[in-house]
Amino acid sequence: MSFIAALKFLTILPAYRHRESTTEEISRSIVFFPLVGAIIGLILAGSYWLLRFVVPAAVISGLLLIGIAVLSGGLHLDGFVDTIDGIGGHKTATARWQVMRDSRAGAFGIAGVFLLLILKYAALNSIADSWVMSALLVMPVVSRWLMVYAICAYPYARPSGLGKVFKDGASWGKFTVATLITLAITVPLFRWASLAIILGSGAITLATAHFLKRKFAGLTGDTYGAINEVAEVSVLAIVSLLAYNHWLGLV
Repeated sequence: MSFIAALKFLTILPAYRHRESTTEEISRSIVFFPLVGAIIGLILAGSYWLLRFVVPAAVISGLLLIGIAVLSGGLHLDGFVDTIDGIGGHKTATARWQVMRDSRAGAFGIAGVFLLLILKYAALNSIADSWVMSALLVMPVVSRWLMVYAICAYPYARPSGLGKVFKDGASWGKFTVATLITLAITVPLFRWASLAIILGSGAITLATAHFLKRKFAGLTGDTYGAINEVAEVSVLAIVSLLAYNHWLGLV
């Protein structure tokens, strides 16, 4: 049932909603994050395939960004906004935690999510038609795999919180399985380019996670969401770059 716990947490898809997942199931569920990402990716890619016959590409890009936000229940975008709000100003880590707990979005967070969505839209809209479906499938897989990495690799900042449940159940064994799932999905679709996508988005995520660790004295549930958003836009930007320049077989 850990897979169901991951599906319930990361999406709004109906999955035994009448039954609450146990803490143990939630803590073990990170191994399935890339698999849930694949389900999200299939929905996005399928939606693109249907819409491209009747809707202009630019409009489809906008609709797909709305779609991924709806599918995830706005979870990661909310974490991104809170994280950006917490980064602003010269504050202690404890003061930053307090800002992140505030239910109101601040100017930093609003500006940050606006810029994020513009970049995500531009990157998605610039990918050649022949690679859009593959990019839509791989993007949520790689981004959720990188969340698993962040959970495993960095200390949790606060003594409690929902993110702490995932951290308590994290292990490098689970990360290894999540990595194998990610490679099994990404490599057949992008071949050699998959290395650039994984390593490039991984490097950006590593830098982001390290920066957030310094700001917040560790990571939190909100920063996990922010890392997912940064990873998503990184994947789209890298695919766009490779396809535009016809590198590593992307034409």
